[in-house]
Amino acid sequence: MTAVQKLSSDRIYLILAALFITSLVVSNLIFQKFFYWDFFGLYTFEISVGVLPYPITFLITDSISEIYGKKKANQVVTLGIFASVFSLLIVLISDAVPSTSWSPIGDEIFSNVFGATTIAVGASMMAYLLAQYVDIYIFHFWKKLTNGKHLWLRNNFSTFLSQFVDTFAVVFLLSIFGELKWELFWGLLLSGFLFKVLIAILDTPFLYLIVYLLRKKFQLKPNEELPES
Repeated sequence: MTAVQKLSSDRIYLILAALFITSLVVSNLIFQKFFYWDFFGLYTFEISVGVLPYPITFLITDSISEIYGKKKANQVVTLGIFASVFSLLIVLISDAVPSTSWSPIGDEIFSNVFGATTIAVGASMMAYLLAQYVDIYIFHFWKKLTNGKHLWLRNNFSTFLSQFVDTFAVVFLLSIFGELKWELFWGLLLSGFLFKVLIAILDTPFLYLIVYLLRKKFQLKPNEELPES
């Protein structure tokens, strides 16, 4: 790889990592709002808005896994952990300092919106660790088993299992800590998992496009990864 290609690959990796971290942190901050979505009359999803940016993280780790390799994918997952902890510290400090009498957002409203962030981030990080490392491991397992063929297979198989692990762990932990009622557990688990599976299927063409463009840009052969720096 030439010096110019190396610089370009590093820049693209930083962009993907930034999108990954942003999606992860935002999903933790907005999780308290729940919405419903009637899927063509077949099923009504009832899920947290926090799941909206979260599937992006799996698309990005699968893209990085395919082009940059397992080590780089694990690296961005670890960066996400540090970003989540750092964002949590900022929220805790912001919640602790008293608001002024003229502040548009007072202490009570701020606490209602961000007060559960500590539990949410804790639960999310534990689920996130399990799910992302499971996703990366299974992705490379299938890549090795199929000799780099059938990208759709490893993308979906790895994402389906990891998304179930993630959804189950988050809903279970939030229920234990009293942030969600237990009677909502199975409904939220089913809705969250089915939604993520649907998104995983829909994002497969985008994964193919990303991989195609990056392989073309760096002149990589099928199943070839960029050399580690």
